Amino acid sequence: MKLLIVSGLSGSGKSIALDTLEDNGFFCIDNLPFTLLDEFVQQIMLKDQGTYAKTAIGIDARNQTEELTDFFAKIENIRGQGLVCEVLYMQAEENILLKRYSETRRRHPLTNIDVPLKEALQIEKDMLRPIAECADIVIDTSFTSYHQLREILKSQLGESEQKQMVMQLLSFGFKHGVPLDADFIFDARSLPNPYWVKELRPLTGLDQGVVNFLQEEDVVKQFFEDILGFVERWAPRFEADNRSYLTIAVGCTGGRHRSVYLTEALGVYFKDSRKNIIVRHRELS
Repeated sequence: MKLLIVSGLSGSGKSIALDTLEDNGFFCIDNLPFTLLDEFVQQIMLKDQGTYAKTAIGIDARNQTEELTDFFAKIENIRGQGLVCEVLYMQAEENILLKRYSETRRRHPLTNIDVPLKEALQIEKDMLRPIAECADIVIDTSFTSYHQLREILKSQLGESEQKQMVMQLLSFGFKHGVPLDADFIFDARSLPNPYWVKELRPLTGLDQGVVNFLQEEDVVKQFFEDILGFVERWAPRFEADNRSYLTIAVGCTGGRHRSVYLTEALGVYFKDSRKNIIVRHRELS
């Protein structure tokens, strides 16, 4: 039996995660009081294992702070009973969460007449720290769309015996901020920039004109080979350490030309040898 605890900051995508898990055969419960977790586990272990073979439980800030202080001990106790138990924690940058609440006009569960939204977000982050600190999987959704998040979750949370480590290849622009969920970041800003070629400026690294321009530069080829060598050498070490998710980010100034081209090229290369490859272009989303 597999038990997945789903938690994270409000507005970071927990509902999408639970919906995705339910679509993929998980029995899902949202907002189970943490004090009832042990009792729930005892009950489902006595019932039909077919129904509860894959169970996901959402636990969030609607629990009381004092209830979460012994989170790690309780999870270890559950694992000691023979259950495969993993913790998924979802987060996003504060300014992104503020924007999402502004757009949806939904109420944060911790806001009231005396607690504004920004303060509620910090309170929530402090409350959930015991969960975040022992999470097996952390997903930052700051720059992830609905469909991208579903794809990441399906790849990330598939049956372990049927999957390799998920490798996400991400292009981004440094002027828009460094991605918080990146494991390795490669800086392509020293490479020749198609932006300074007038006819290429409005294009992206997906367009053939930009591709041709960069393919003719030896320094671009050398940079690409260096990234390949690094990833091919170290990615297997992450897999050997039972890592299920690895994000390789390539950045340039604006995130539209050089980083996009290199990320696409990496995707083409690794898709021949790996099943679970996700290619994302943050600034083109």
